[in-house]
Amino acid sequence: MPSATKKVSLVRRSGGRYTATNARGGQIRFGSGQDAEFTPVELLLAAIGGCSSIDVDTVTSRRGEPTQFTVSVSGTKRSDEEGRASLGDIAVDFRLSFPDTEEGREAAGLVNRVVTMSRDKNCTVSRTVEAPTPVAFSIAGEPLD
Repeated sequence: MPSATKKVSLVRRSGGRYTATNARGGQIRFGSGQDAEFTPVELLLAAIGGCSSIDVDTVTSRRGEPTQFTVSVSGTKRSDEEGRASLGDIAVDFRLSFPDTEEGREAAGLVNRVVTMSRDKNCTVSRTVEAPTPVAFSIAGEPLD
C-alpha cells in the first residue's frame, strides 16, 4: 500500500490558543484548557474515537441507519517518576442501536466484527498510539538532539 504524508500546520491566535489547518483548508481551534475549546489531549481522544466511528459507521449504515450512535473515549493523564506526562488506560465505548427491522438487525449484527476490525487493523489513530511511534522534533528544520 502506498504511503501518504498527512500534514497540518498550527498558528498561534493568542496565549494558549491555536488554529490547526489541514491541506484541504479545514480548520479547528484548540487551546490549553482555559476555555471551552478542546485541549490537545481531548483532540487525541476525539481522533481515536472518530477514526473507529468512521470505520463502524461506514459499514453498518450501509445496512441500516442507526437510531443511536454514541462513542465515549476516556483516558487517564499520568506522569512517571521523572515527571514525563502521558495518557494511559484509554477506553473506547460504542453505544449503537438500530431499528428493529431486517436491515437494522443486519447492521447490529455487524457491530462487534467491525469494531474489532477497526481496533485491530483499520484505525490509523489508535494503531499509531499503540505502536512505538517515533516523533521527531526540530526547530526551523534543524533536528533537536
